Amino acid sequence: MSALESLVEDRPREVLVARGLTKSFPGVLALDNVDFDVRSGEVTALLGENGAGKSTLIKLMAGFYAADRGEISVDGKPMHADPAAAHRIGVATIHQDAHLVPAMSVAENIMLGRWPTRYGLVSVNRQRQRALDALARVAPHLNASTPAGRLSPADQQLVEIARAISEDSKVLVMDEPTTSLSPPEIDRLFGVVNDLKAKGLGIVFVSHWLEEVFRIADRVTVLRDGRLVGTRPISELDHDKVIRMMVGRDVRETIAEARPIGDVVLSVRNLNRDNVLSDISFDVRAGEIVGMSGLVGAGRSELAACIFGIDPYDSGAVEIAGRQIAPNDPKAAIEAGIGLVPEDRRRQALVSLLSVRTNITLSLLERVKSWGFLSITREEEIAAREMKALAVKAPSSRTRVSTLSGGNQQKVVLARWLARHPKLLILDEPTKGIDVGAKSEISELVLRLARSGMGILLISSELPEILSLSDRVLVMRSGRIAASLPRSEATSETIMSYATTG
Repeated sequence: MSALESLVEDRPREVLVARGLTKSFPGVLALDNVDFDVRSGEVTALLGENGAGKSTLIKLMAGFYAADRGEISVDGKPMHADPAAAHRIGVATIHQDAHLVPAMSVAENIMLGRWPTRYGLVSVNRQRQRALDALARVAPHLNASTPAGRLSPADQQLVEIARAISEDSKVLVMDEPTTSLSPPEIDRLFGVVNDLKAKGLGIVFVSHWLEEVFRIADRVTVLRDGRLVGTRPISELDHDKVIRMMVGRDVRETIAEARPIGDVVLSVRNLNRDNVLSDISFDVRAGEIVGMSGLVGAGRSELAACIFGIDPYDSGAVEIAGRQIAPNDPKAAIEAGIGLVPEDRRRQALVSLLSVRTNITLSLLERVKSWGFLSITREEEIAAREMKALAVKAPSSRTRVSTLSGGNQQKVVLARWLARHPKLLILDEPTKGIDVGAKSEISELVLRLARSGMGILLISSELPEILSLSDRVLVMRSGRIAASLPRSEATSETIMSYATTG
């Protein structure tokens, strides 16, 4: 056997092969002649900035879209644009949001659409046994009778993986699977992925977290602006090389610089909410970026909701520029000068069926009405100005916001508040689920807003983000502030120490 034949023999078998995929939408060429393959027993990381074409490629593999040109085959069999056909041919996709029926049991969800029957009736015993067989491989700790709605996000993902295994899937596509998981849950998920890889499954792993990519992937495929940049073994890459492939340039680290700090903008005093928040007190000054760190469940998002008036609190006070705001009244908070970019932009900030323009002007209805009617001209003026200021990439302001990339959706939410010129902007996980290029842009924007005199409360689970942008760091643990650290004393070790031991 020649050296070339030996190399081909040793290479893992191609399970899914895509050739020349091209897909366009009105005003957007989402994919342009892209080649892609998935190999048995390998994890291929699919990377790229938001808008690079990853989601379109995933939906083509899942059968949701039909390509304008090109084809996909699995084990040599052509795949058609039909989600059911994709499942039958061996492609299973786990999306960011779990696709389970909450009221149904784990077993029923695993066998959904394939319930075994006997004499025309569903055989509960056979259904349960098949579900248990699948669970034994990925989540033996789960009870097959538990309603799916009672499971944690991590366990819901494991149920979806069990469903894929029960279907004898050959390819498993995982779209941002770790977004809502804690570090121990990520460890457990990666253990399952490694087991599936060892059993010969081909896995596509999509993530914005490069640390995870280098931990789990065998190969990396990068898309940029709908085109294939390249596919490389992970052993040939490092963090900087991957970023250059993704964005086509070096992305410099954003670090907060010294700037004038003004008077107190936000004052929170002795805020309490039963079993959620305990005696919270802190200030944010004009031009200051106050970072808020802590583990999942520490109470950071709940505190933001109380300050903004979404959730009630039992005692205490919230003041903006010395003026107390009525509790549980978002309108009063907005009028006082507070803006909130929530953690879950799709569910809590955007109206997905409406246009970019309408989403930007939602908080400005009193400024865009004329004689009791909305003025499209005024809406367009405001939207065009804010889209230009934040470099929102969209075919037009009339484009439905749900069609934009995650980074551009986040810019739309930011544009809504910046159009009001708030005194205080609360940013809850502002770079969650967006690519490195968009993260850099948003970090630069945060610094620019602080230089303009705006007070910023930055809530983030990313310690590098907290450390690079914050003038001061508040560490929350179990609903209280465990530490207030000046920039000079804030380190990853110190923050984690207070977050875990208080």
